[in-house]
Amino acid sequence: MSQPAFRKHYGPAAAAILLLVLLTELTLSISHQSLSWDEGDHLFAGYMSWKTADFGINPEHPPLVKAIAALPLLSMDLKVPPTKRTGFFKDEAYFDGRDFIYNNGGEAVADKIIFRARMAAATLSLLLGAFVFLAGREMFGTGAALFGLALIVFEPNMIAHGAYVTTDMGVSCFLFATIYAFYRYAKAPSLRRLVILGVAAGLALASKHSAVLLLPMGLALALTEIIWPRVSMSRAKAAVRVSGTLAAATVIAVLVLWSFYHFRFAMHPGGVPMRPSLAEYVSGLHGVEPRIYLALARWHILPESYLYGLADVRLVSTSFPSYIFGRIYQHGVWFYFPGAFLIKSTIGFMALLVLAAVAVALGKLRTTTFDASSAPLAANRRFTPSREVLYLAIPPVVYLLIATGTGLNIGARHILPMYAFLAVLIGGAVASLARIDRRWAYLAGALLAFHAVSSARSAPVYLAYSNEFWGGPGNTYKYLTDSNTDWGQQLKDVKVYLYHHGFAPVSPLGASTHASETTPGKECWFAYFVDPAIQPSAYGIPCHSLPTADTGWFHYQVDTPTTITGTVLISAGTLTGYEFGSNVLNPYRQFQILKPTAVIDDGVFVYNGTFDMRFAAALGHATRALDLTTKKQLPAALIEAQTAVAIDPDELQAQMVLGDTLTALNRKSEARPAYEKALQIAATMEPSAAAEWLPQIKAKM
Repeated sequence: MSQPAFRKHYGPAAAAILLLVLLTELTLSISHQSLSWDEGDHLFAGYMSWKTADFGINPEHPPLVKAIAALPLLSMDLKVPPTKRTGFFKDEAYFDGRDFIYNNGGEAVADKIIFRARMAAATLSLLLGAFVFLAGREMFGTGAALFGLALIVFEPNMIAHGAYVTTDMGVSCFLFATIYAFYRYAKAPSLRRLVILGVAAGLALASKHSAVLLLPMGLALALTEIIWPRVSMSRAKAAVRVSGTLAAATVIAVLVLWSFYHFRFAMHPGGVPMRPSLAEYVSGLHGVEPRIYLALARWHILPESYLYGLADVRLVSTSFPSYIFGRIYQHGVWFYFPGAFLIKSTIGFMALLVLAAVAVALGKLRTTTFDASSAPLAANRRFTPSREVLYLAIPPVVYLLIATGTGLNIGARHILPMYAFLAVLIGGAVASLARIDRRWAYLAGALLAFHAVSSARSAPVYLAYSNEFWGGPGNTYKYLTDSNTDWGQQLKDVKVYLYHHGFAPVSPLGASTHASETTPGKECWFAYFVDPAIQPSAYGIPCHSLPTADTGWFHYQVDTPTTITGTVLISAGTLTGYEFGSNVLNPYRQFQILKPTAVIDDGVFVYNGTFDMRFAAALGHATRALDLTTKKQLPAALIEAQTAVAIDPDELQAQMVLGDTLTALNRKSEARPAYEKALQIAATMEPSAAAEWLPQIKAKM
């Protein structure tokens, strides 16, 4: 091959090799993991969108990624759970998704379903990698493009979520594609590039609701095109031109979004109404927001399912607790995502990001369109920043700033779209500095190697990655939880661990039954973060279930003895107690000061001995009492509440449900002592939790 031909093809060939490395990482990673928290309902919703065009099963997320993941399942002969639509739509989606996967032939078939779906979802990660390379090459050259792609290929957060049947990688891919398409259109406007811009934006909207952030990103970038027009035109003319571009692209994007809902407004086919209705659901929001959703619905501007999902995102963001730097907060905190970025990003990546920022600040960044001969002339004109810098820096900054104001603080995955932009920018900075002094290339190469080696420390699962400043993957749970460490992915390795420690696996009992059979002479108990949405028994794990926040949310009854002897397993999300909103409400806080016998996949802690489980036992009865109270079965609820308080009078939920039940029975004088005790307990909570609980209890009194 001649030298010019080699130079032409070495870049794409090297990029293909890097993408093959990424595919290998993703394949090895998912082969070690059980089904994670959100995948079951996503996958079932995607399958049903193909089979019945029903978009009401999982409306909190748009259909594109779910449909892509479900595509390989269409050739399989799979049974689907019967349609109920009698309970809360989220509960039914989780349980129907669980049954769809695990009741179609046992663990082997479930593994086949999950693997096929995940590999289909992984194509979006590969596509994002391709976009990173193409954008980097167009903006900064082949060397810069390969460096940026290498950062993505070895980015632990990208690998961790790169093959999950979730929406995070989908929106990361198409959001980046949209901004890249806008950049290409701004450089050389044409009808073809305008259509590509609109289609990319539509795919982003159809991937995840957070893609609505394209609006502020697009407006910010459009403003830069007006302030610093690159062609000879007035700012007024530039404003008209860019406004028309955004309007046309928005129309195309909305049409693309509608196409994924089959141009049908109603969520369910056949005109079946959603329960609760959109009007009822948005009533939980405040201010002008509900009226906006209802107006968009009334005029059929956007599909009903999409609007329902937007409302759901807003409702959830105001109700979730947060866990950051080892502390529980009742609601979201502004520093969550900046903190998560510092914990979950590699030191090499962050050092390179600082290097890139310095290069930009000093004007050292050189793009493929830079003309050295024009530099003196440009220096005498007003400051005009590089279009490439603006299009790579503004989107992640906007994304992070808006993310800090959201209350849904459950994982660094929600800021994954930032990494692709930053990787391309870093690649451009490294290439520019290397042209000035070869020593910069050596430093950047060393940092890239450190990035890759640090990432590999958490292989093959990657989910619990944290950098060396925070102690690495084995210590991540001390600072972050949920999808940062423990997302229901450890059941395969838990099963292996138990087998090697004398617990014979039981036959999987399906998703609707708990395991009760155990190895003779041995007992194990499992407080699992995602139970009952995914049950350990589906993987043949022979442990009794222990109550968690989620068993309460799902009204799932779990009976626990006041004392247990044997092996206790607690997953990280449950051990922190963050879902309860306060560690005071955590029935497993005694285990936080114990040294575990073992830690499985950096997220499941194993303890052996005899343990006082009165708190957990009381919680089980309190959950049952609350459920009976909701069903207006007050005498039975009172018995359960009294039992819970008798087992552990310091269990706040037990005191609260006892007071509520007595009040409902019009025995208010008897309810007051229960509320007074609850008030004493609530006063010991973290400040944010106490501020939430104390007024509620006082109001009941």
